[in-house]
Amino acid sequence: MQAMQRPVLLLVVVVLAAAIAASAQGPTAAPATPAPTTPTPATPAAPAPAAGTTNITGVLAKAGQFNTFIRLLRSTGVASQIDNQLNSSGGGLTVFAPTDNAFTSLPSGTLNSLSDQQKNALVQFHVLSTAIPMSQFDTVSNPLRTQAGNNSPGQYPLNVTSEGQQVNISTGVVNATVDNAIYSGDNLVVYQVNKVLLPAALFGAPAPAPSPLAVPAKKGKTPASVAEAPDADASPDATASLAAARATGGGLAAVLALAGVWWGL
Repeated sequence: MQAMQRPVLLLVVVVLAAAIAASAQGPTAAPATPAPTTPTPATPAAPAPAAGTTNITGVLAKAGQFNTFIRLLRSTGVASQIDNQLNSSGGGLTVFAPTDNAFTSLPSGTLNSLSDQQKNALVQFHVLSTAIPMSQFDTVSNPLRTQAGNNSPGQYPLNVTSEGQQVNISTGVVNATVDNAIYSGDNLVVYQVNKVLLPAALFGAPAPAPSPLAVPAKKGKTPASVAEAPDADASPDATASLAAARATGGGLAAVLALAGVWWGL
């Protein structure tokens, strides 16, 4: 009898334990509803550079040894002007880029002596408004017109001559040499030059001062003139004789003729 009651008691204990545990946990909570969220607008990405754009300072920086020219291009605004011309028009440009050593070779204070406008003109003088490959320099018509403007003598003329593989540049102030092409594209050619191209309008020798006018020497009577002057008291015959003597030549003949007239009197 007791053996039969034990399983029943054990079952009752298990049922009671389960009921107590369930009541301790309480009612099952309903799943929480997520609060509505306001979508955050996405930040637009910066526009990527257009394919094929050219940056003149980037070209020079990649080549190296053009730091001074890069600073001038940026400070004068010519860098932005070149980039705009290259990327917004179908035209081409040629840039002559002096090396840092070329600027170091200038007399001390050369750049500091220029105004902002003159620095701009100096940089523009290194830019041609057409792309000229190395092989075409022997066909150009001198003087070339740079973006500095007037190419008349004494202003901003640029003369280029080609002898075999060597290209020489003359400004009227300096003679430079094209060392090599550091960039060559469809609309831009950049050449390294060994000197800063100094235009005559900014660095030309001043015109020579006019020479002083010569003071004309005072003309005085020569002894011959004095000897040949007729005497105020001379008679008409004496005067006529003196005139005849002058015609036949010589101061001595005049004196002799005059003496003969007086002797006849």
